[in-house]
Amino acid sequence: MGLVVFARWAFTCLGVHAGKRAGPPFTSLSAATSCLRGNNNSKKYSQSAVNNGPRRFVCCPLPHRALLKIQGNDTSPFLQGLITNDVGLLEEPERAAMYAHMLNVQGRTLYDILLYRMKEAEGLFLECDSTVQDSVLRHLKVYKIRRKVSISSCPELSVWAVLPLPNRPDHDAGPPELSAPEKALVWAADPRTSQMGWRLVLHGETDPLDVIASCERGDPEEYQKHRYEIGLPEGVKDLPPGVALPLESNIVFMQGISFSKGCYIGQELTARTHHTGVVRKRLMPVRLSSPPKDLQEGTLLQTQGGKAAGKHRAGVGELGLSLIRTAHAKETLMLKCSDDTTVTLEASVPDWWPKDVKVI
Repeated sequence: MGLVVFARWAFTCLGVHAGKRAGPPFTSLSAATSCLRGNNNSKKYSQSAVNNGPRRFVCCPLPHRALLKIQGNDTSPFLQGLITNDVGLLEEPERAAMYAHMLNVQGRTLYDILLYRMKEAEGLFLECDSTVQDSVLRHLKVYKIRRKVSISSCPELSVWAVLPLPNRPDHDAGPPELSAPEKALVWAADPRTSQMGWRLVLHGETDPLDVIASCERGDPEEYQKHRYEIGLPEGVKDLPPGVALPLESNIVFMQGISFSKGCYIGQELTARTHHTGVVRKRLMPVRLSSPPKDLQEGTLLQTQGGKAAGKHRAGVGELGLSLIRTAHAKETLMLKCSDDTTVTLEASVPDWWPKDVKVI
């Protein structure tokens, strides 16, 4: 049977079909063999085209984010006393990433961070705003004391955000498949919300498109616009060090805090506020009537009746984040730019916030 199948295949390549010559015959066995190999190559090409397929995701470089490496036997207990979340949860096999804040003694946010479990070594990567990388490093070393911990920066590594392309029928089809997983030092779902996609850490010279075939390259502005559109704060512009409060910054909604772990710096005020259940201001996404010009940091917001309604933090174009008194969150608000022009804005409730929590 196998011989018959092979004969039919060979005759097809030789241009013979149903007793009719389809073209000039091959003059040698090697020519026929080349034809058979050519068919195999066609199959490989077709399979490659299927694997690459249409682009479903966008990979955005994040040069505004930096990485530190923390290793040593005391890594977990060391960080446990400094951050809002429970580091022990990263020991669970299904958890590869964690969001948290570092607070000052008054309970205000100093730095927002992401922690990643290392794949091939004991220790963690810490991602932070690159403008405060040195400050974070100093803050960690102040509390290191005699801990068996080593802390170093990782300028040779790059951080990427992988986001689903919008307006595609397979928008919710799940995570992309890695074509070269060994090149990914970190590959994890963003722990803050599924709308932020996935985080990818690579060596600086590695192209993310070599790791995720179904991706197209994006840019940092695309990432920032997406972040402001869904109302997710990140970095010192959105969370000014020593000014922002973690509960007003929606740290609970972003799975960035544990209320059952042990003590950490700044815990007392945060826990007390949480247990009273009263948060009178929220960091919310806003859409402005026009892109503001020359805004000062913390520009005041007012209702149309002149009442204080909060402060504007940061944004891109007509999108931004503002700290708004929840009592005025449904109203059209105003802010005054440095050139004396007035811009109106409207806040919205992100759909990734929990539905069972009354915030307005």
